[in-house]
Amino acid sequence: MEHGSKGLRTVPKAPRTAARERLDRLTREAAKFGAVGGAGVLVNLLVFNLVRHVTDLQVVRASVIATIVAIVFNYLGFRYFTYRDRDKSGRTKELTLFLLFSAVGLVIENGVLYTATYGFGWDSSLQSNIFKFVGIGVATLFRFWSYRTWVFRALPAKEAVASAESILEAQAKKPRPKQRVP
Repeated sequence: MEHGSKGLRTVPKAPRTAARERLDRLTREAAKFGAVGGAGVLVNLLVFNLVRHVTDLQVVRASVIATIVAIVFNYLGFRYFTYRDRDKSGRTKELTLFLLFSAVGLVIENGVLYTATYGFGWDSSLQSNIFKFVGIGVATLFRFWSYRTWVFRALPAKEAVASAESILEAQAKKPRPKQRVP
Protein backbone atom coordinates (compact mmCIF):
# COMPACT_ATOMS: atom_id res chain seq x y z
CA MET A 1 0.00 0.00 0.00
CA GLU A 2 1.13 3.51 -0.68
CA HIS A 3 0.36 6.78 1.03
CA GLY A 4 -0.90 9.51 -1.24
CA SER A 5 -2.51 12.89 -0.83
CA LYS A 6 -5.91 11.27 -0.38
CA GLY A 7 -4.84 8.64 2.14
CA LEU A 8 -4.17 4.95 1.60
CA ARG A 9 -4.23 3.44 -1.89
CA THR A 10 -4.04 -0.22 -2.68
CA VAL A 11 -1.78 -1.50 -5.39
CA PRO A 12 -3.70 -3.66 -7.88
CA LYS A 13 -3.14 -7.40 -7.54
CA ALA A 14 -1.39 -9.30 -10.29
CA PRO A 15 -3.62 -11.73 -12.20
CA ARG A 16 -3.50 -15.31 -10.94
CA THR A 17 -1.68 -17.87 -12.99
CA ALA A 18 -3.33 -21.12 -14.05
CA ALA A 19 -0.98 -23.05 -11.77
CA ARG A 20 -1.90 -20.84 -8.82
CA GLU A 21 -5.63 -21.32 -9.50
CA ARG A 22 -5.17 -25.12 -9.65
CA LEU A 23 -3.23 -25.01 -6.39
CA ASP A 24 -5.97 -22.91 -4.77
CA ARG A 25 -8.66 -25.36 -5.97
CA LEU A 26 -6.65 -28.32 -4.67
CA THR A 27 -6.16 -26.55 -1.33
CA ARG A 28 -9.92 -25.90 -1.01
CA GLU A 29 -10.66 -29.50 -1.99
CA ALA A 30 -8.15 -30.84 0.55
CA ALA A 31 -9.65 -28.60 3.26
CA LYS A 32 -13.18 -29.85 2.52
CA PHE A 33 -11.92 -33.44 2.34
CA GLY A 34 -10.16 -32.85 5.67
CA ALA A 35 -13.28 -31.42 7.31
CA VAL A 36 -15.42 -34.38 6.27
CA GLY A 37 -12.59 -36.81 6.96
CA GLY A 38 -11.92 -35.27 10.38
CA ALA A 39 -15.55 -35.66 11.34
CA GLY A 40 -15.38 -39.21 9.94
CA VAL A 41 -12.35 -39.95 12.12
CA LEU A 42 -14.28 -38.81 15.19
CA VAL A 43 -17.24 -40.99 14.19
CA ASN A 44 -14.86 -43.90 13.58
CA LEU A 45 -13.07 -43.56 16.93
CA LEU A 46 -16.28 -42.95 18.90
CA VAL A 47 -18.03 -45.98 17.42
CA PHE A 48 -14.85 -48.07 17.86
CA ASN A 49 -14.59 -47.25 21.56
CA LEU A 50 -18.33 -47.58 22.12
CA VAL A 51 -18.41 -51.04 20.50
CA ARG A 52 -15.31 -52.13 22.42
CA HIS A 53 -16.74 -51.09 25.77
CA VAL A 54 -20.34 -52.22 25.23
CA THR A 55 -19.65 -55.59 23.59
CA ASP A 56 -17.16 -58.40 23.96
CA LEU A 57 -16.06 -58.22 20.31
CA GLN A 58 -12.39 -58.53 19.51
CA VAL A 59 -10.56 -55.29 18.80
CA VAL A 60 -10.30 -55.67 15.01
CA ARG A 61 -13.95 -56.70 14.65
CA ALA A 62 -15.01 -53.63 16.63
CA SER A 63 -12.76 -51.57 14.39
CA VAL A 64 -14.29 -52.98 11.20
CA ILE A 65 -17.79 -52.07 12.44
CA ALA A 66 -16.61 -48.54 13.27
CA THR A 67 -14.94 -48.20 9.88
CA ILE A 68 -18.12 -49.24 8.07
CA VAL A 69 -20.16 -46.64 10.00
CA ALA A 70 -17.53 -44.00 9.14
CA ILE A 71 -17.60 -45.03 5.45
CA VAL A 72 -21.36 -44.35 5.28
CA PHE A 73 -20.90 -41.03 7.09
CA ASN A 74 -18.03 -40.04 4.80
CA TYR A 75 -19.87 -40.91 1.59
CA LEU A 76 -22.69 -38.56 2.51
CA GLY A 77 -20.21 -35.82 3.45
CA PHE A 78 -18.09 -36.21 0.32
CA ARG A 79 -21.03 -36.44 -2.10
CA TYR A 80 -23.04 -33.56 -0.64
CA PHE A 81 -20.24 -31.27 0.61
CA THR A 82 -16.72 -31.90 -0.65
CA TYR A 83 -17.54 -33.06 -4.18
CA ARG A 84 -21.04 -31.64 -4.64
CA ASP A 85 -19.95 -29.86 -7.84
CA ARG A 86 -18.65 -33.04 -9.46
CA ASP A 87 -20.33 -35.21 -12.05
CA LYS A 88 -23.55 -36.64 -10.62
CA SER A 89 -24.40 -38.97 -13.49
CA GLY A 90 -23.69 -42.62 -12.92
CA ARG A 91 -24.36 -42.70 -9.17
CA THR A 92 -24.37 -46.51 -9.21
CA LYS A 93 -20.85 -46.55 -10.65
CA GLU A 94 -19.78 -43.81 -8.22
CA LEU A 95 -21.12 -45.70 -5.21
CA THR A 96 -19.62 -48.98 -6.42
CA LEU A 97 -16.18 -47.39 -6.83
CA PHE A 98 -16.53 -45.59 -3.49
CA LEU A 99 -17.31 -48.85 -1.73
CA LEU A 100 -14.49 -50.65 -3.54
CA PHE A 101 -11.86 -48.06 -2.59
CA SER A 102 -13.34 -47.77 0.90
CA ALA A 103 -12.97 -51.53 1.31
CA VAL A 104 -9.29 -51.24 0.35
CA GLY A 105 -8.98 -48.40 2.88
CA LEU A 106 -10.71 -50.59 5.47
CA VAL A 107 -8.13 -53.34 4.89
CA ILE A 108 -5.25 -50.84 5.15
CA GLU A 109 -6.67 -49.20 8.28
CA ASN A 110 -7.49 -52.42 10.08
CA GLY A 111 -4.36 -54.17 8.81
CA VAL A 112 -2.28 -51.70 10.81
CA LEU A 113 -4.41 -52.37 13.91
CA TYR A 114 -4.30 -56.13 13.32
CA THR A 115 -0.50 -56.10 12.99
CA ALA A 116 -0.08 -54.04 16.16
CA THR A 117 -2.56 -56.13 18.16
CA TYR A 118 -1.77 -59.67 17.02
CA GLY A 119 1.71 -59.25 15.59
CA PHE A 120 3.24 -57.23 18.43
CA GLY A 121 0.77 -57.80 21.28
CA TRP A 122 0.01 -54.09 21.64
CA ASP A 123 -3.59 -54.39 22.72
CA SER A 124 -4.22 -52.01 25.60
CA SER A 125 -7.01 -49.52 25.07
CA LEU A 126 -4.53 -46.68 24.51
CA GLN A 127 -2.39 -48.73 22.09
CA SER A 128 -5.46 -49.85 20.16
CA ASN A 129 -6.61 -46.24 19.76
CA ILE A 130 -3.15 -45.09 18.70
CA PHE A 131 -2.83 -47.79 16.03
CA LYS A 132 -6.43 -47.32 14.95
CA PHE A 133 -5.59 -43.63 14.40
CA VAL A 134 -2.33 -44.47 12.56
CA GLY A 135 -4.24 -46.91 10.34
CA ILE A 136 -6.83 -44.24 9.57
CA GLY A 137 -4.02 -41.85 8.61
CA VAL A 138 -2.35 -44.29 6.22
CA ALA A 139 -5.69 -45.28 4.67
CA THR A 140 -6.68 -41.60 4.30
CA LEU A 141 -3.78 -40.94 1.92
CA PHE A 142 -4.99 -43.78 -0.29
CA ARG A 143 -8.62 -42.70 -0.03
CA PHE A 144 -7.93 -39.07 -0.95
CA TRP A 145 -6.08 -40.11 -4.09
CA SER A 146 -8.59 -42.77 -5.13
CA TYR A 147 -11.76 -40.79 -4.39
CA ARG A 148 -10.65 -37.68 -6.29
CA THR A 149 -9.16 -39.69 -9.17
CA TRP A 150 -11.75 -42.40 -9.69
CA VAL A 151 -14.93 -41.81 -7.68
CA PHE A 152 -15.83 -38.11 -7.63
CA ARG A 153 -14.44 -37.18 -11.01
CA ALA A 154 -14.57 -33.64 -12.29
CA LEU A 155 -16.40 -33.10 -15.52
CA PRO A 156 -13.75 -32.85 -18.22
CA ALA A 157 -13.59 -29.27 -19.48
CA LYS A 158 -13.14 -30.31 -23.12
CA GLU A 159 -16.23 -32.52 -23.03
CA ALA A 160 -18.30 -29.80 -21.36
CA VAL A 161 -17.26 -27.22 -23.97
CA ALA A 162 -17.83 -29.65 -26.86
CA SER A 163 -21.26 -30.52 -25.50
CA ALA A 164 -22.20 -26.86 -25.14
CA GLU A 165 -20.92 -26.08 -28.64
CA SER A 166 -22.91 -28.95 -30.18
CA ILE A 167 -26.07 -27.71 -28.49
CA LEU A 168 -25.46 -24.19 -29.81
CA GLU A 169 -24.78 -25.53 -33.31
CA ALA A 170 -27.99 -27.55 -33.25
CA GLN A 171 -29.92 -24.48 -32.15
CA ALA A 172 -28.38 -22.38 -34.93
CA LYS A 173 -29.21 -24.97 -37.63
CA LYS A 174 -32.87 -25.24 -36.69
CA PRO A 175 -35.09 -23.47 -39.19
CA ARG A 176 -36.88 -20.56 -37.64
CA PRO A 177 -40.57 -20.03 -38.40
CA LYS A 178 -41.21 -17.13 -40.68
CA GLN A 179 -43.08 -14.26 -39.18
CA ARG A 180 -46.14 -13.07 -40.98
CA VAL A 181 -46.50 -9.42 -41.63
CA PRO A 182 -50.09 -8.24 -40.94
